[in-house]
Amino acid sequence: MRGARAPPRGDAAPAPSMSALLNIAVDAARAAGRIIIRHHNFTDRLQVERKGAHDFVSSADREAERAIAERLRRAHPEHAIRAEESAPEANADAEFEWLVDPLDGTTNFLFGVPHYAVSVALRRRGRLRLGVVFDPIKQELFTAEDGRGAYLNDRRIRARDAASLDDALLATGFPYRDEAGLDAYLQTLRALVPGTAGVRRAGSAALDLAYVAAGRFHGFWEFGLRPWDIAAGCLLAREAGAVVRDLGGGEDPLESGDVIAAPPTVLAAMLARLGRDG
Repeated sequence: MRGARAPPRGDAAPAPSMSALLNIAVDAARAAGRIIIRHHNFTDRLQVERKGAHDFVSSADREAERAIAERLRRAHPEHAIRAEESAPEANADAEFEWLVDPLDGTTNFLFGVPHYAVSVALRRRGRLRLGVVFDPIKQELFTAEDGRGAYLNDRRIRARDAASLDDALLATGFPYRDEAGLDAYLQTLRALVPGTAGVRRAGSAALDLAYVAAGRFHGFWEFGLRPWDIAAGCLLAREAGAVVRDLGGGEDPLESGDVIAAPPTVLAAMLARLGRDG
C-alpha cells in the first residue's frame, strides 16, 4: 500500500477546504446568535449609539462581532476580516477576506421586531466562496458554498421564478443612510409596486436575499448597501438559482451597494419595468 507523500519542504501550506471554513463560519454565526438572543428581551439596558440618521449600533452588535472575530482569528489568523463595526484590518490584501455583519437589522432588534440576522461571508481573491445567514429568533440557518448550492437547515433550497410580475412577491429596503437617494428610490417603487403580488420592506437585506434563495420572495432590490450587508445573501441567492446584478450598472453589487436579485424571468420583468437593460 502506498504511503502518503509528504509535501516538498518550503511549500506553502495547502489552503483550507471550503467545507471546513463553512463549519467555522457556522460556529461563529451561531455564537453571535446566542449573544443576540441573550439581549433581545433586554434591549432597554443596552448601550446604543447613533452612527448616522436612522443608523444605530448597540453593545449587542459589538459583542456579537467580537465573538465572530475571535473564532475566525483563532482558526485562521492570516485571514482578513472586514466587519461593520470595526476599522479595516492591516492585512486587507490577504488571500481570504471575511465580510461580517454581526446583526443585520439592528433597528428591528432595538424596537423588538423579531426579524434580524447574523451574516458571515468569505471571499477568496475577490470571489465569494461561502456565505452564512443565521436568524437566531427562528433558528433558521442559511448556508451556501460556491458551486455547491444553497441550504436552509441542511435542506436544499431553490429560488422561485414566476411567469410574470403579477404572481411575484418582491422585497426591498428604503434608503436610510443617505436620504438624498430617496426620490430615485421612490421612482423604482412606483415602477415595481403596480401589478405584483406585493412588495415587502422587512428591514434586513441579509434575510431578504436569503428569502429569495428560499423562494419566499421572488425578487429583491435596494440601493446604498455595504458589502457585509449583502455578501452572504448574494451568494445564497446565486447558488439557489437567482441572478444577482449591480442595479446601478456596475460590475459588482458588493462594491456599489446597489443590488437586484431574482430568478431569470422575474429579473427580466423587473429590469424592463425599471427601464434597464436585461
